[in-house]
Amino acid sequence: MASAVLQPIEEAPTAVLREQLKAQKAAINAALLKEGNPTRSIGALLRRLARHVDAAIKSLWQAGGFPEGIALVAVGGYGRGELFPHSDVDVLVLLPDGVHADGDAQLKQQLEAFIGRCWDTGLEIGSSVRTVSECVAAAQADVTIQTSLLESRPLAGDRPLFARFQQRFRETLDPRAFYIAKTLEMRQRHTKFENTPYSLEPNCKESPGGLRDLQVILWVAKAAGFGGSWDELAANGLATPLEAQQIQRNEALLSLIRARLHAIAGRREDRLVFDLQTAVAEAFGYRTQFSTEGRLLQRASEALMKRFYWAAKAVSQLNQILLLNIEDRLNPSGHELVPINPRFSIKDGMLEVASDDLYEKNPHAILETFLVYQTTVGIKGLSARTLRALYNARGLMDSKFRNDPVNHATFKAMLLHPSGITHSLRLMNQTSVLGRYLWVFRRIVGQMQHDLFHAYTVDQHILMVLRNVRRFFIAEHAHEYPFCSQLAAGYDRPYVLYVAALFHDIAKGRGGDHSELGAAEVRHFCRQHSIGAEDCGLIEFLVREHLTMSRIAQKEDLSDPAVISAFAKKVGNERTLTALYLLTVADIRGTSPKVWNAWKGKLLEDLYRATLRALGGHAPDKAAEIEARKRDALVQLQLHALPFEAHKKLWDTLDVGYFMRHDAGEIAWHTRHLSRHVGAAKPVVRARLSPVGEGLQVVVYTPDQPDLFARICGYFDQAGFSILDARIHTARNGYALDTFQVVTSMLPEHYRELISMVESELEQTLERAGPLPPPSRGRVSRRVKSFPLTPRVQLTPDERAQRWLLSISASDRVGLLYSVARVLARHKINLQLAKVSTLGERVEDTFLIDGAELQQNRRQIEIETELLEALAAA
Repeated sequence: MASAVLQPIEEAPTAVLREQLKAQKAAINAALLKEGNPTRSIGALLRRLARHVDAAIKSLWQAGGFPEGIALVAVGGYGRGELFPHSDVDVLVLLPDGVHADGDAQLKQQLEAFIGRCWDTGLEIGSSVRTVSECVAAAQADVTIQTSLLESRPLAGDRPLFARFQQRFRETLDPRAFYIAKTLEMRQRHTKFENTPYSLEPNCKESPGGLRDLQVILWVAKAAGFGGSWDELAANGLATPLEAQQIQRNEALLSLIRARLHAIAGRREDRLVFDLQTAVAEAFGYRTQFSTEGRLLQRASEALMKRFYWAAKAVSQLNQILLLNIEDRLNPSGHELVPINPRFSIKDGMLEVASDDLYEKNPHAILETFLVYQTTVGIKGLSARTLRALYNARGLMDSKFRNDPVNHATFKAMLLHPSGITHSLRLMNQTSVLGRYLWVFRRIVGQMQHDLFHAYTVDQHILMVLRNVRRFFIAEHAHEYPFCSQLAAGYDRPYVLYVAALFHDIAKGRGGDHSELGAAEVRHFCRQHSIGAEDCGLIEFLVREHLTMSRIAQKEDLSDPAVISAFAKKVGNERTLTALYLLTVADIRGTSPKVWNAWKGKLLEDLYRATLRALGGHAPDKAAEIEARKRDALVQLQLHALPFEAHKKLWDTLDVGYFMRHDAGEIAWHTRHLSRHVGAAKPVVRARLSPVGEGLQVVVYTPDQPDLFARICGYFDQAGFSILDARIHTARNGYALDTFQVVTSMLPEHYRELISMVESELEQTLERAGPLPPPSRGRVSRRVKSFPLTPRVQLTPDERAQRWLLSISASDRVGLLYSVARVLARHKINLQLAKVSTLGERVEDTFLIDGAELQQNRRQIEIETELLEALAAA
């Protein structure tokens, strides 16, 4: 890569310069994309590109015929003398005080011509024209301009003018104020990226742990006069030689990733978007790996992203250490040490080790650091000295350290402490201690999840779930999920749930069933940490079955007593049921902000309450349950002054299945709106704001027809609604009474107009005869394109083979459910129940169906084949 021969640019017309620069950029791009990991030479390549641009700009400046006494200055990233393939080329035209381009027509014309020629040459230039005094004033008013000018270097023109500017700029630069401004700016930037480098499409420049975090260190160090390079920071005692070496290594990796992103995308692209991850990974030599049986082991992009996350994590740690060191130099602390014990003190609110070699002398103090942090009131974080000592103690955390009973007792004490566990474990992960103590956790740090609904890496998801569980036990958060908080308040040993949360996905990415593998891991952990047999058994059950409750709630018929009875038998008792319910809610909420909704919450709560009744010895009594719902519905109907026994005409047409699948509120709502329309020829559609969460609840009452479900799905598809749930019921008089839970992106404040629109338009749709319209073809998302999911269809008969459970799994897209409904309608399949579960950009839908064609094997194969074709259609 370093051997590429690039000719210097000679003075030449713009067209020639353009071609020369284009050829040189192409050569550098080719060198960048040469397969491998040339991190040692990336800096040289970026500097070489900057030199070629320097030559082109100087040539254009000289051709411009500018008068003496003005200077052309490189600023910003270009001022550092490094340039990425598609970064902006920022320049400043520096004028002496008293000279203004606006007042000099000839100079103004020359500058405009110069900038135009720069663009014509292919330079993405950003320019400003200021006098020395204007530069100084702008820098004092705007820290971004101040930062850009801090990295200035002269390109052409009057050098003494540039020297005078630098002197005045330095005189007005306040290192302490600059430090505060840049660290506040950094925090705001981190907040924009949710304070984590572990998003699935991180920005290698701006995300926490990205290149910008390293630049902040150099900016504040340079402003304070502590040095402008890593070697100078090490020489001045702000970084150790090891830290400087680690920073340079990770900076080179991040720079190479960013440069390759630019080269592959052909534009300025700093995000590791899904579309580009595989191409960048292959440039590093990574390849997708398969087992001998053809099973996917690891994508090339996963290997690259794991390496990126580890680099970002190291940068975050070193950024914190060095910035705290710089702050100490800028603000020599007069705070006294407040001793906690012989090993630790508090200094200015930060936990300080007693000596730099504390951990070498006493490795037990490593975990004690986090226990003290967790249990001592008033500690805001770890001091630079403590962070550095931890960073240098990583080699001490070996198998002997992990098997030490004293460390086991310390870690268990952290789990048992009533507060601070989330903060402690997150800090342990940030400082790389958690993965070195729990070696199994280390394997999932930076592990991507390509299931299209997790928004975080596995380690961040686990810590998010732990945080969610912890909040159930904190009174200040009781308003978020009151029922969960109510259950948690009576739970005797919360640490059981904490351990289960920590291990529930610990075996992701290994292949095989991660629930079973995780159960084996947590069993070993419990034995190692002297957790009693009863609690160990419960924790192991929770890890093994952490997906069960969600699956049953979202895929099975909760009105079926057999489903509830089987689940009650599996959990065995109320304590296990409550723990599994709390873990399930925390797990779903910890996958992605898009996955959890109130409807899923209601399904889980309904399953919890039904199972609790079964565990209490209250065997489901259909007749008693139905009578209770009818009584409650009649009480609600009395509030609306319906005529005496107005409900009877409708209820006489409804069977047990209807009353088991709808609660009293829904029965009353249906009765109020439909009792006058029993036997009506025209369809009746009524909608209301959903009593559970967002969206609408829609009821359709109309003479049944084979393609009714498909027609309703077709309308919702065309109108931009997503169906969350559908309950299909055919009354004794041949009428369909179907209830849908739907959501839309339309503004909720216009719900009255929305309800009127749905009622009138859906009625008109059902009245119109004719063939079903084709499904709409929406654009497939980038994530689905990058990580396609193989569609799956499964038909499973019940015990008597009269009803069938149809399960489908596919990547989500517009018109998907309607495409499925069209296939069912074509084969005259009757739908009794539909549970639509959208997990991010993956759908897992379940349908309870029956029909004559399902009794024939050949027809079954045809139906499954057509469904697979419908799911795979782009």
